[in-house]
Parts: sequence; structure tokens; C-alpha cells
Amino acid sequence: MRSVVVGGIGMASVSSPTPRLFIPPILHASPPVSPPFSPFLRPTNKLSSSTRFSMAAASPSQQTAPVQAPGGVNHEFNDVFQLVQSHNAKAARLPPVEEVRTVLDQSVRGMLSTFSHKYDGYPSGTMVDFACDVDGSAILATSSLAFHSKDLSANHKCSLLVARDPEDRTDLVITLHGDAIPVEEKDREAVRATYLSKHPNAFWVDFGDFQFIRIEPKVVRYVSGVATALLRSGEFLKEEYGTAKVDPIAQFSKPVGSHMNRDHAEDTKLIVRHWTSIPVDTAYMLDLDSLGFSVKATCQGTTFKVRVPFPRPAEDRKDVKTLIVEMLQAAKAS
Repeated sequence: MRSVVVGGIGMASVSSPTPRLFIPPILHASPPVSPPFSPFLRPTNKLSSSTRFSMAAASPSQQTAPVQAPGGVNHEFNDVFQLVQSHNAKAARLPPVEEVRTVLDQSVRGMLSTFSHKYDGYPSGTMVDFACDVDGSAILATSSLAFHSKDLSANHKCSLLVARDPEDRTDLVITLHGDAIPVEEKDREAVRATYLSKHPNAFWVDFGDFQFIRIEPKVVRYVSGVATALLRSGEFLKEEYGTAKVDPIAQFSKPVGSHMNRDHAEDTKLIVRHWTSIPVDTAYMLDLDSLGFSVKATCQGTTFKVRVPFPRPAEDRKDVKTLIVEMLQAAKAS
């Protein structure tokens, strides 16, 4: 019996039965695209503050019936497929505007689109580093020699596209439309500190040809679920986006996720199985917030994403460790 420590708290391992896993010969009647399916589906309605948190796991009686496969044969794996869809649709998560605001705050790189001054106003795209300030504006450090700097001097209208997971076309993609405004000298030191907090090695920001610009949002659009059965999209005006909160727990995604994936991968799998009732083979923690975390899971070689809500909202980083320990203990006890 091995001993596991999560967040400095030790627990004895308890073996648990491995649920039966299923795999279908065919998932769709029409020719599938790659990946075959990505059931990282979210609710289409905006959650109110009173309903934003709910328990994730649904009882077997609440799950939908298996999908009828081509040829009139029901494949048992469809139960798992339906379970993933149903679970993700009901799982507690941040309201869309807070999720968008949080993802942008945690992001550091995106695609800047400008109106080209050289090519007769055609759109021009450039990969840029950025950091968000306290009101959600994107801060860039640009050289006067760069084409996009010249574009913005001629036309300040632009957009910044950010993908939460660039490798996954079904995940959240955000486009911030706004005006690029040069940062005034009186604000330069504060803006510089904000930028360097996300890009500590960007020594070039002090070169004479560099200046800071702020993209002040006008409209923020988001879309996720491309090529899946459900598509969630929407937009927020400057006022709603600017007043949205950044989730305070999201900043711990990397250290907590790295620790769990490196040292407690089997424990993460046990937690996912118990708290979602989905028979995963593996579970890799991707990110977390105050209401739960997301994993990339596999079942007999098929990959999908699953949202795993906490039993209650996390208050701080120490509380995240406490919650993970409690969830693991419950999983082992079952």
C-alpha cells in the first residue's frame, strides 16, 4: 500500500475496482472529422450567481439513453459518450464573461490583426506577446520598425485573437476588438511592470524604438465547440467585460496541474472516475478555477475533455489542496 501526499497531507492508498471500458467501431453515421468527437460541451445559457455552482456527478438514472448506431445496433460505448456530453453540459463552471475575462488575463500570446498601410488596407496578422491590465485591456510592447506599429499609426482599429488551447479547435477562442492607444508617459512605469510580470525576460521593452500600447476593448467575442454537436458563442460590450472578475484561483493552474500530472496522475484518474462516473483510462489536468478543474481524458484511445467541479468553491490555493485531498479520499473510500 503506497502513501500519497497532496498539498502536504498524507493518505493511504486504497484499491478500487476498475470500471469496464467500451469502444465503438463507429461513432458517427457520416464520415468523421479529426478528432472523431470532442464532447467538451458547455451550457448555452448564462448562469446566474445563484445557480453557477452545482454538483457535477449525475446518477445513472439521469443519463440519457444510448445512441442508435448505424445499422440499428446499440454500442455500449455510446453510454460513455452520452455520459460525457451530459456531464459536461451540467457541470458547474464560471459564467461566460468571467471565464473569458480569466482566460485573457492568464494568456500571454495572440494574433494581432491590423489594417495594412502597405497593401491598400488589406488585413494583416502578426503574432504578439501581450499582458492584460486591471480593466482587461491588452498591453503590447511594439517597435516603431514593425509593420503592425505602422499599421496602427495609420488606423488604430484592431483585434486580438487568443485561443485557450491552440491545439484544440473545440476549445475557447476569444477575439478582442478595440482601439490601440499609445500609453502616456505618466502611466508607463505601471504598464511596464504589468507587462514584465507576464514577460520577465522582455529586456527589449526599454530600447529606444519600443513603446507600450493599450488595446482598449469595444467588443469581446467568444466561440467554442467548433465541429461539435453544440456551439457556444456570444459577445460582451466594453462595460460588461470591463467589470467582470478575474477568477482568483486560475493563477494556480500551472503549479497545481504540473504537480498532479507529474506525481499523482493515478489519483487524478480516480477522482475523475468517482466524481463524474466516467470510466476514463487516463486523466491529465489542464486548468482549474474556483469552481473546479478540467482534464484531458482517454477511454480506449479516444480523447475528450471533462469538467470536474469541486464539491464547493475553492477559497485560495491551500483550499484547492484541501479539496483535492477530500475528493481523493472519497474516491478511494468508494
